[in-house]
Amino acid sequence: MIGSLLTWAVQRRLASIDHFRQHPHDVQQRVFQELLLKARATEWGRRYGFADAPGPHEFAQRVPVSSYEDLYPTLERVLRGEADVLWPGSVLWFAKSSGTTNARSKFIPVTHDSLHDCHYRAGRDMTATATLLYPEARVLDGKTLSLGGNHAPNPFRPDASDSRVGDVSAVIMQNLPGWAEYIRTPPLELALLDEWEEKIERVARHVLDVNVSVLAGVPTWMIVLLRRVTALAGADSITDVWPNLRLFLHGAVAFGPYRELFRQLIPGSQMNYLEIYNASEGYFALQDQPGSQDLLLLLDHGIYYEFIPAEQFEAAFPRTLTLEQVELDKNYALVISTNAGLWRYKIGDTVRFTSLAPYRIRITGRTKHFLNAFGEEVVIENADAAIAAACTATGTTVRDFTVAPIYFDATRASRGGHQWLVEFSRPPRDPARFAIVLDQTLRQLNSDYDAKRHRDLALVAPVLTIAAPGTFERWLRRKGKLGGQHKVPRLSNSREVVEEILRESDQ
Repeated sequence: MIGSLLTWAVQRRLASIDHFRQHPHDVQQRVFQELLLKARATEWGRRYGFADAPGPHEFAQRVPVSSYEDLYPTLERVLRGEADVLWPGSVLWFAKSSGTTNARSKFIPVTHDSLHDCHYRAGRDMTATATLLYPEARVLDGKTLSLGGNHAPNPFRPDASDSRVGDVSAVIMQNLPGWAEYIRTPPLELALLDEWEEKIERVARHVLDVNVSVLAGVPTWMIVLLRRVTALAGADSITDVWPNLRLFLHGAVAFGPYRELFRQLIPGSQMNYLEIYNASEGYFALQDQPGSQDLLLLLDHGIYYEFIPAEQFEAAFPRTLTLEQVELDKNYALVISTNAGLWRYKIGDTVRFTSLAPYRIRITGRTKHFLNAFGEEVVIENADAAIAAACTATGTTVRDFTVAPIYFDATRASRGGHQWLVEFSRPPRDPARFAIVLDQTLRQLNSDYDAKRHRDLALVAPVLTIAAPGTFERWLRRKGKLGGQHKVPRLSNSREVVEEILRESDQ
């Protein structure tokens, strides 16, 4: 009965979803006006004349597009407790993630408005969509198993015990409304443990006898947990432990490489999968059609969207398009203004529209090269710094390199990893030492990578493969990309490039 009541409650959001599907431009205009109205008395609002109620075109002329690095001096003031800077009031919670070029981590404000009107509203939309698409699964009759990170005191405000920083998943779970906490497992004292090896073990033992019907989280950690639960139960598959398991809500990394492995871990036709597109900065889209890779853009969640065309990616003052101006099958960088106080913020993701009625997208990558196969968020600056440190430590020089994931092996209980294919001008006398310094430097630079590498729980040490002299040049020549501005892709979330180059190395 409780499951039926919860289903009725969350499905009340279906009418709102249909409304922004049918009236996207009106909804976005309303969100835009509400954002400016609420922030008009902040420092940012006074600086850029929000009280004048500028239209979208004038807003784009007044307010600069900002990266995290551009906005950081202002964000640091917010981190230190200043009120009414970017958004009304002071901010107590901050989502911590990697991806910045000037620090090990970046800190994104999570306001009361963004938590409730963006993250939680989108979570209800995802749940409502799942109950609509799969009514026979009765997903709210059981528990939703969610894995998240942890949070800690705000290092910028050691005197403020109520100000915290942590993974956005931990921020969300710590502040969940009662009804949402009721349907999830494990309890917070386990879900928010900061030691991942202990967390996996204790969570696995706790959920052995829980009626789990939904999984929610990053595929990387979920695989580790499912394997441990199956082993503890002495079962052939996880469906022997949780016979009512019907749905996996996944996000953060591309799911394609994991799909077959999950089919083996969760055999049977009863299992369903829905993708979400969320980040520290907000909850942007969700899959609303079974079997489709297209994601419905969420338009009434306190986020106003703009889009930078591909030819403007590197421009100092890029031209942006509103939702009404985008076209199908073109690559755009996402720019957001949000109820967390991020104004014309360039998050670094690129998307392509697959439908304009309603607006559906696919995530196409990043404006920078990146590797995020396991949630590690390694950017090109991390890779370049790691290569430089390894060269200095071993007295070597590198001619070219590329990095690709080594995905979980479906036939054995292996971990994921990275393969570094490197062509040296002067090879190292001790290749193992080179790989160790690579790994250590990445762990120092990138907190997400470091978390995945902890005790080899989700990522094993990188594998160094030395390419024969001339390998990369032969590959570029064969691709017709030798010379000019053509370069070898440094980081990739698939193995396509590295496998092609390895074939050149074997010739």
